[in-house]
Amino acid sequence: MMKKQPSGKHQLRVGLFGIGLEAYWEQFQGLKSTLEQYLALVENRFREYDGVELVSLGLIDSPLKAMEAGHHFRREDVDIIFLYVTTYALSSTVLPVVQRAKVPVIILNLSPAAAIDYVLFNELPDRRMMTGEWLKYCTACPVPEIANVFKRAGIPFHEVIGMLHDDEACWQEIGEWIEAARVAAIMAHNRLGAMGTYYSGMLDIYTDLTQQLITFGGHIEIIEVDELTALREDVSANAIEARIREFTEVFNVSSDCSQVELQRAAQTAIALDRLVERYRLGSLAYYYKGHNGNANEDTISSVILGNTLLTARGVPVAGEYEIKNAQAMKIMDSFDAGGSFTEYYAMDFNDDVVLMGHDGPGHFRIAEGKIKVKPLKVYHGKVGKGLSVEMSVKHGPVTLLSVVEDGKGKLFFLVAEAESVPGPILEIGNTNSRYRFSIGARKFVERWNSYGPAHHCAVGTGHIASKIEKLGKLISMETIKIC
Repeated sequence: MMKKQPSGKHQLRVGLFGIGLEAYWEQFQGLKSTLEQYLALVENRFREYDGVELVSLGLIDSPLKAMEAGHHFRREDVDIIFLYVTTYALSSTVLPVVQRAKVPVIILNLSPAAAIDYVLFNELPDRRMMTGEWLKYCTACPVPEIANVFKRAGIPFHEVIGMLHDDEACWQEIGEWIEAARVAAIMAHNRLGAMGTYYSGMLDIYTDLTQQLITFGGHIEIIEVDELTALREDVSANAIEARIREFTEVFNVSSDCSQVELQRAAQTAIALDRLVERYRLGSLAYYYKGHNGNANEDTISSVILGNTLLTARGVPVAGEYEIKNAQAMKIMDSFDAGGSFTEYYAMDFNDDVVLMGHDGPGHFRIAEGKIKVKPLKVYHGKVGKGLSVEMSVKHGPVTLLSVVEDGKGKLFFLVAEAESVPGPILEIGNTNSRYRFSIGARKFVERWNSYGPAHHCAVGTGHIASKIEKLGKLISMETIKIC
């Protein structure tokens, strides 16, 4: 029941090609076959990455082949291209490929060894053999030429510099580019539900929906709370009982949670699943102002458990209609880091930590222990009462992510890495955690605030700022890292 939903049907399609100079093949015996062996090694490494459909076009060594390669990549609808520089090659063998494909390009400047064996090289019997051997190591040679042409053509590109063998840091960086491209593809195909309206007066969370779609792609479906209320009416008693049993399996349900509240939460959770299925949603932002005593109030005051289950299944749910934070949570979840709704609310100067949390749904796949379910007699600042969840984020490394609107029609990422640390929390039926920052609590808060983010952000496990930065580069978003 709790199996994580796929983040979209789109599978990442990675384009790969090597470059060389056709004129060399007759001049230097064995050079082409050696370079093709290098390219085969790169291909094999790429096939080790999960969820990648590789489109490899081999060694491109002439402008004519480059034209054909550009058409091929375009027909194959690749999401990203890796250009492996095997030796010197003309920029005219590169430009037509990436010009037509129109996707991000990563230049792989990978030397076949840490250094040339100078003694062996200089002992070769003639200069032709020397030149042929030298060309096997000329991976860095054409990169300035390619970079010049890309810059003049307005083609964004990025470079990975390292070695073909015995350089795991280099291959880890390539893996991060692939992960970032996968997340970019997920976001480009994501369907975000926007149910209800903004929490009145929270000016920081208002956002331009069109700009969200321009930046990330995807689709935003505007949904009325009435539709969720209508879906609740068709939920059977047997389905409700089954969902309550699921609650008791995945949550630590407090003994003071009434059967009536559990039934309300189960009924709404099933309706939420049907709503997500109806619109094929990959994320959701919601808020309902309303008034006490109507059917929509009954619906919206019982959504927290169902939204928590959705969040754990890869459909992150942000409260208070925080569209920007729903995007941030989806990004974190797509990096398999979690992505839970949070904000900082207090500082502990004795322990030099920042206290962060929020009411509403949490991401229990990143929880420290089993999530607790507690009844609340009032949702502070909101209508109704009902069941809520209480959790802390797993102790260890975490990353905070905010999608920030800069006031000039642009979005940027604000990122901070921290540690979730043990210690006392407020046991009030909300998510609550203690975070320690390398720059200290005071400096973190000062720097974070200086960039003007909304008061909500997403938290996930692990230090993944470098992956988020790569995602930003792929979709032309600036990334600012606080610490």
